[in-house]
Amino acid sequence: MPGLWGGLGVLLSLQLALLALASDPCYDAARRPRYCLPEPADLAAGRPVQVSATCGRPPQRLCAFRPPGDASSRRCRLCDGADPAAAHPAAYLTDAGGEATCWQSGPVANASLTLALGGRFELLYVALRFCSPRPHSLALYKSTDHGHSWTPFQFFSARCRQAYGLPPASAVSKASEHEAICTAAQTDPTPLVGGLVAFMPLAGRPLARAFEYSPVLQDWVTATDLRVALDRRHRGLGLRGREASYGVSELQVGGRCRCNGHAARCGAAGPGGAPQCQCRHNTAGPECETCRAFYCDRPWQRATPSDAHECVACECNRHSHRCRFNMELYKLSGRKSGGVCLNCRHHTAGRHCHYCQPGFKRDLARPITSRRACKACQCHPTGAVGTMCNQTTGQCQCKMGVSGLTCNRCAQGFQQSRTAHIPCIRVQEVMTTTAAYPLEWNTGAWGRMSGINSTECQTHCSPSHGRVHMNLRKYCKKDYVLHAQLLAMVESGEWWQFTTSVLAVYRQRQVPIRRGEQPLWVPRQDLACGCLRLQVGKAYLVIGNDAESPDPARLVLDRNSLALPWRDVWAHKLRRFQQQNRRGNCRSP
Repeated sequence: MPGLWGGLGVLLSLQLALLALASDPCYDAARRPRYCLPEPADLAAGRPVQVSATCGRPPQRLCAFRPPGDASSRRCRLCDGADPAAAHPAAYLTDAGGEATCWQSGPVANASLTLALGGRFELLYVALRFCSPRPHSLALYKSTDHGHSWTPFQFFSARCRQAYGLPPASAVSKASEHEAICTAAQTDPTPLVGGLVAFMPLAGRPLARAFEYSPVLQDWVTATDLRVALDRRHRGLGLRGREASYGVSELQVGGRCRCNGHAARCGAAGPGGAPQCQCRHNTAGPECETCRAFYCDRPWQRATPSDAHECVACECNRHSHRCRFNMELYKLSGRKSGGVCLNCRHHTAGRHCHYCQPGFKRDLARPITSRRACKACQCHPTGAVGTMCNQTTGQCQCKMGVSGLTCNRCAQGFQQSRTAHIPCIRVQEVMTTTAAYPLEWNTGAWGRMSGINSTECQTHCSPSHGRVHMNLRKYCKKDYVLHAQLLAMVESGEWWQFTTSVLAVYRQRQVPIRRGEQPLWVPRQDLACGCLRLQVGKAYLVIGNDAESPDPARLVLDRNSLALPWRDVWAHKLRRFQQQNRRGNCRSP
């Protein structure tokens, strides 16, 4: 039985997960994106309202009508702000009491109610339920910048031209869809109690049915604050001026979060109390007004019923997590793709990180999405013209007389020379053979070909066995100063290639040296003659000059360089030299 209950629990969890996916309003059953909106809500419920006047301070006698609201139902009572039972505060406008509670302005000629919505919303309606006769003239204003400026939203008056300087209008034209109009509707004083003034921003607007395609109407219904101006009361209702008052029992504002069709829910309040859309379709922002990072292969657009305009991820072949949008590329692609990948990794380059950097070639045995899709060209430092090779074949550009994929041997009809500038020279006609001379000679072969002996080593270099004193003057004369550890070595013709881990760079050369693993090339003769004493596994202080290097583009250590067994006490002194160099104390000779 426990196994049965466990199986049922797993099945129930799976069903609930599937139900949650199926009930996502922003995606259909096939997980295709679709237009979605948050549920409407009463944006005024429980929110504070700023009013220009409230009765009861000092206590005053006010008269009003009782239901059913005929003229004979007039009743007068004391309004006292200090007595909760006799007070009519502004909190009654948005409380849950409905028509049972009522805000009273007191005997004033006009009054205003200001409601901060707490964020940007799309308004569906504004409704006021009066506990006094409806006003003769009433105006609605909206703000889209949290109350810094106000725009007319709607005017109600029995005399529009006299009250607001506008002609009474019963219809809205396309040219004035974003303008307020004045109407005499809902200004009759009857019923004397419970009269309603309601306004729907889209009602009567010619393009209301195409709202999602009309930026003008989208801006028209958007507001952060709302103001109601009660500008004039009706006269001749049996109420004296000092006993009459504006009275509102309910203020309701229907609306929804502005999420641009990319969210079906509006989450908890974010910074500053503004609600946050729970964005879908790979969008982001308080109103889902932008695409998420890395999802900018197409420009952001507001969702519509015909197209959700989901933000699409950039295609970077898994070599980058950052990209930017380029409108020109988007247009050139037929409005299909405009993403440009940034900071391609794994030695890749290009708009989509789809080819290898210079100095690397494609490993066709791996997909382009592999972290090892590109591998180093490994062009020979002596036989190749540079470090770059053909991206597909890996063929390096060889010097004259040199051949091989990595330019590591002499071509047929050429033999190895004794200079790095012309590594292979043409064989005299009488000496021509069918063999190709490789650059990878072993120690015995090199000795026989080059004839290295002790006498030649004495003229080749003079190894230093004394102490080396480093000061700022000597430091400034060098092009680079490194702390490096030798990890491995392999013979390559007349060179030894060391795999080196650069631990610190205390002086940088013109061609930057970066920390981490990289090859270090040492002439074979320099090691054979003891010009440099190197041992794999040990760390060294490496000092050299680019001008003395046979190939400044590579890290070459030869008889003109220094490689001293590392001592930890040098680190502090070298950092001090480095700081003085940054302050400009190293001057070019």
